[in-house]
Amino acid sequence: MATHHVPTHAAPPRTGPWASVRRSAGTRMLVLPVSAILGVVSTRLIIDHFGTGAYSQYLLLLGIGSLLPFADLGMAAALTNAVSASEDPAHDPEVRRVLTTAIRVLVGSATVIVLVAALITVGGWWPRLLGDGLLPHGGPAAAALCVAMIGISIPAGIGQRIWTGIGRNHVPIALLGLQTPVVLVCLLGIVTFHTGGGTYLPVIPYVVTFVISVGSTLLAGKQIGPAFWGALHDAPRLASVRGGKVLDIAWPTLIQLIALPIAMQTDRLILSHVSTASNLAEYNLAAQMYVPIYLIASASGVALWPIYARARSGGSRTGVAPLRMSGAFALSTAALCLFVSLLSPWLAILASGGRIRVGLGLIVSFSILMIFQAAKYPLGMYMTDARGMRYQALMIVVVLLPLNLGLSWYLAIHIGAAGPVIGSAVGVFLSQVVANWVYVRRELRSVGQITA
Repeated sequence: MATHHVPTHAAPPRTGPWASVRRSAGTRMLVLPVSAILGVVSTRLIIDHFGTGAYSQYLLLLGIGSLLPFADLGMAAALTNAVSASEDPAHDPEVRRVLTTAIRVLVGSATVIVLVAALITVGGWWPRLLGDGLLPHGGPAAAALCVAMIGISIPAGIGQRIWTGIGRNHVPIALLGLQTPVVLVCLLGIVTFHTGGGTYLPVIPYVVTFVISVGSTLLAGKQIGPAFWGALHDAPRLASVRGGKVLDIAWPTLIQLIALPIAMQTDRLILSHVSTASNLAEYNLAAQMYVPIYLIASASGVALWPIYARARSGGSRTGVAPLRMSGAFALSTAALCLFVSLLSPWLAILASGGRIRVGLGLIVSFSILMIFQAAKYPLGMYMTDARGMRYQALMIVVVLLPLNLGLSWYLAIHIGAAGPVIGSAVGVFLSQVVANWVYVRRELRSVGQITA
């Protein structure tokens, strides 16, 4: 945890938890509809001007990024904790050391990813790995460029965790919200001036993300100037400058980053194996409606991380009442789910032209899953110290992973589209809501706060 000292200048004012949550949620709610509308326009441009083959490859290569959520090796969590816990992160030597280690590890991770991409390209293995979705001419090269951009964007994205740590999580949300409009402008330029075909279109979003991430990191670096620039200076000096302690936070975070996607992102794969194409289409359409609610809850929840980290560093385990906050998140999300559910028949007609109908069972199942996902966030953010992270990792591996996969497979066979959603909801409820609730309540009792 960060070393504390008397700040050399007045620390920036700390805003209340609800203000931070409102800013993050509000920014996400503003960004989502704009991105969705402009995304539809981009889709139409690609299909009309470059064909369905180019669009299929576009979606295929954009999906690669979601397969590497663990590429930061847990450094983001360690850095967020260090910055959050410091009274004066700009001049805190522990923040500088942790940032130094994070830069070294992330540059190493980026190097490995770029080298792997080069090796696959030289070996001609992209068609085997990605299948027939690649365009025959230039598709493998486009895939290599996309993966390389993912790699070099990893260290460039370090600013997002600095923003979160200083309590301004809404800033990177807003900055990354620029990606969709910038990508659309690039597509319009290509179409208008006939400057290229559709093969390398998937590279554009990755390049835009990289540029925005660099800008975000430089702006975040200015907020903690001495520590940031000092870490950049120290990072290459492997022999003479030691980094900070990160492993206690990094390894349980890495386990979560690997296990959670396996548990939560396999619903479509399960349905494709044991159910029908119509059930898969119904699931995909419903997911499009409800996943934005999860993104809002996620953005709001992460805003609580620095608040609880600062409370820990000050010797308090209470901070903002996490149990009450969990209930508030659940109720707010329930209201959003009710709104979306009431609109779901119209949204299904709008999106599918009436060809796909979303059943009541799937609507209810997704709503319950979103409520549980929201309820877990304040609890999980309270548990972002090393012991709490280990506990969360244990519950995900021992409870969520086997329970979710087993139930989802069984229920998909017998219920259809709602089956994997119910499996996910049961797994999240037991492993991340109930288990975390018990842990947090025990922590509150240990500091004399029986109820939160």
